[in-house]
Amino acid sequence: MAGLAINVDHIATLRQARGGSTRYPDPVHAAALAELGGADGIVVHLREDRRHIQDRDVYLLRKTVLSRLILEMAATDEMLKIAVEVKPDLVTLVPEKRNELTTEGGLDVQGLSESVGQAVQTLQAAGIAVSLFVDPESSQIRASTDADADMVEIHTGAFCDAPTPGEKQRRFSDVMEAARLAHHLELGVNAGHGLCYNTIGYFAGHRIIDEFSIGHSIVSRAALTGMEKAVREMRNLIKEL
Repeated sequence: MAGLAINVDHIATLRQARGGSTRYPDPVHAAALAELGGADGIVVHLREDRRHIQDRDVYLLRKTVLSRLILEMAATDEMLKIAVEVKPDLVTLVPEKRNELTTEGGLDVQGLSESVGQAVQTLQAAGIAVSLFVDPESSQIRASTDADADMVEIHTGAFCDAPTPGEKQRRFSDVMEAARLAHHLELGVNAGHGLCYNTIGYFAGHRIIDEFSIGHSIVSRAALTGMEKAVREMRNLIKEL
């Protein structure tokens, strides 16, 4: 059965909406509730501009997460230094643009092969496994192997946002083709970005995904039903795949 990693960034987004004047809701508390609901991992993206997750959150989560702590970050010197100090269970290297609302696409591993490869080496030397967040393109999957990544997280945004059933199916086929290639190349295969309670059903019968990384849809439901219940509902859907 595939794992479920919960991204708690948007709990921090709600906290930061008051300009840092409040301490709630706390993503550290949300992570504990997500684990009670069955999460196999907790994901946070520490951005350069600290728009949601703060350094304090990352360090506290390292002390409190009982499952796996997954740190999303850009391959910058600042973030590499923090990751080596914190030692999350997994680092997912992602592209980062200052003005984007959320991550807009996969990392160009092929075009940034030297810097990405160096970042992978630095992290692995510190005993940290590395995943690369990539679009479902064969060139990026193969470049991830060349960079010696441990796994890839396939960007599912185009699939989730497709406007018609036909386009959605075509985009899903792209995701699965990339997943099969990554598996063939002996990379771990994760998937994430935009996945929700409806789109997760497309993966029924496809046992090649090791873990789904889901944040916004679960946090949105949690605002109405509670974090533990929202996570358990998604966990149950994944069990049925």
